[in-house]
Amino acid sequence: MSTQIEHSAAQGSTDSGIRLANLTKLVINEFSPNGVLAKHVHQYSSRQSQTDMAMHVSEAIAKKSNLILEAGTGVGKTFAYLIPAILSGKQVIVSTGSKNLQEQLFVKDLPALLNMLDVKPRVALLKGRNNYLCQLRLDKQMQYASQYREQALDDLLKINQWAALSKDGDIGNLTAVSEDSSVLPSVVSTKESCTGKKCDFYNECFTRKARLKAMEAKVIVVNHHLFFADRLLKDTGFAELLPDPDVVIFDEAHLVPDICINYFGQQINSREIESLLNNLITVHKQQVRDSIQIEHLANRALVQLSQWHNELYSANYTDWRQVLSTKSLIVTSWQLHENLHELELLLTHHIGRFDELDEAFERLVSLNGRLKTYFECQDNHSAYSVDYGPRYITLRMMPINVAKQCQQLFTHDTSWIFTSATLQVNRQLNHFANEMGLKSSHQVILDSPFDYPNQAMFCVPRHLGKAGQTENSINQFVEVCVQAINAAKGRTFILFTSHSMLKQVATILSRKVNYPLLVQGQGSKQSLLNKYRLLGNAVLLGTASFWEGVDVRGKLLSCVIIDKLPFVSPDDALYKARAANAELQGLDPFNHISLPQAVIMLKQGVGRLIRDEKDLGVLILCDNRIVNRPYGEAFVNSLPPMYRTRDLDTALHFLKQIS
Repeated sequence: MSTQIEHSAAQGSTDSGIRLANLTKLVINEFSPNGVLAKHVHQYSSRQSQTDMAMHVSEAIAKKSNLILEAGTGVGKTFAYLIPAILSGKQVIVSTGSKNLQEQLFVKDLPALLNMLDVKPRVALLKGRNNYLCQLRLDKQMQYASQYREQALDDLLKINQWAALSKDGDIGNLTAVSEDSSVLPSVVSTKESCTGKKCDFYNECFTRKARLKAMEAKVIVVNHHLFFADRLLKDTGFAELLPDPDVVIFDEAHLVPDICINYFGQQINSREIESLLNNLITVHKQQVRDSIQIEHLANRALVQLSQWHNELYSANYTDWRQVLSTKSLIVTSWQLHENLHELELLLTHHIGRFDELDEAFERLVSLNGRLKTYFECQDNHSAYSVDYGPRYITLRMMPINVAKQCQQLFTHDTSWIFTSATLQVNRQLNHFANEMGLKSSHQVILDSPFDYPNQAMFCVPRHLGKAGQTENSINQFVEVCVQAINAAKGRTFILFTSHSMLKQVATILSRKVNYPLLVQGQGSKQSLLNKYRLLGNAVLLGTASFWEGVDVRGKLLSCVIIDKLPFVSPDDALYKARAANAELQGLDPFNHISLPQAVIMLKQGVGRLIRDEKDLGVLILCDNRIVNRPYGEAFVNSLPPMYRTRDLDTALHFLKQIS
């Protein structure tokens, strides 16, 4: 049954006792056996943990206090925070970690609740800029339509036709054109292309209309990236993006610390540089034909960018400070900066001639300035890293600690509510609170109402060697997988901590099992999940993105296998910087940083198994460290209370019974 653990930090005083009493009475009534949920939700049963969560949310709203609340799977946290938010009458922003949940809240959950409660506050769904069509950019593309190839031209004409009929300009509602269309990036709204009130389409602007609607709404649904882009980057083109609300609720709050790190830091993508240089060449050909030097210098910079890109790829350093130790890489990097600076100087002679050229010049100055800051690498409170995509490189400068910045962000005149199924480490929420700089917060853990001891079995097989990528350890892992897959008749997720391990195991498994194998990279995440559900007996192999945000219920998923405990690589640039900083403060980096992160990640993976009160399944972790290292206790204490065994045959027998 559900248990509750509360940790009280300093609470803000309140003069809203009557309001709290009224809100509490309303909320309790709606969750009671005679409330609206019982009347409208099929087979609804009142859950104490859900009512408790609603009460804690009500209190935080009424007192304008901060709340950190872990709600285990099955608590029903969405309704538990939405009902108090709606009944409070306050302006509320609900921020989600994914667009999928954002859509579900706005399209399904909110309308259902508003209908049940018979209230009609204004609600709004707000997405990031690049989800909306830009009429100005579309108009410009139509002017050069003759330059498009057949398929691209067909897409452009379909978009133009749709734009005349669309009320909101939300690209997500554009079904006539593939989401992979090469035309879409050139017609969606961007911060760089927005001219604000100077735009010919200002009054009709889809992005502006969406934001005006949000400003007037009582309940606004956004995602974390948009929220922090608004709060920290302060988008241009419009005076405001989001209002300053009474309440902000972060669902999937375990994602917030990493998102904060990205937004409090900086990043530069080589695609930005390439796109800007190509844009300058286009502007030259169309508008500034009297200065061939613009095209010449832009092309030279493109060549230098390609050389820099290739050399970094060959070196494959993920920590920029390693790059600094390689003379040839540093020389190539600064040559790129110098080439861009030379282009800057040339463009100063053409300022004021054309708006597009002026905008490109401003972007070039900003981009090259950020590049110089990164190359100088002088901020000792940041980690400098390099990420390698299929075609582009991203340079990241990430703060080691965002707690101070977050303290300034989470103001006292707003209720800040953080909830997720995975926030606690070893039955404590202090790790999350410290990361977010939340000195004053009410902390609550509400366990899942599921009967885990009878619904799930947790097996760490005996006689496993050290987890890793040696031939012996891979063969041992594959053997466990084959036995489990056969016992479960497919219907298995295998979650990995590295892509290389996934590829090696996928190759071997393809020769050893007769069930369909779906491997990350064969298609989009959603397409693989759809195939998995349709096949009914498939095995899905995935890394980080499949550890969370995946909901497969019933017998379709009977077994989850995890290769090893998901500790961050000791070579990770941000971890190394954080570890060094922790040591300076007399803290142990492993216990202070690595262990809490791994516990939360493991909980995410484990959370894929039991999604419903009728689900049955087996979790197999092929890493002995959880039972033979002292820190293993922190993992075990943080996981649901599943029946535990070291005997693989016992787990296989359970799988055969439920398959």
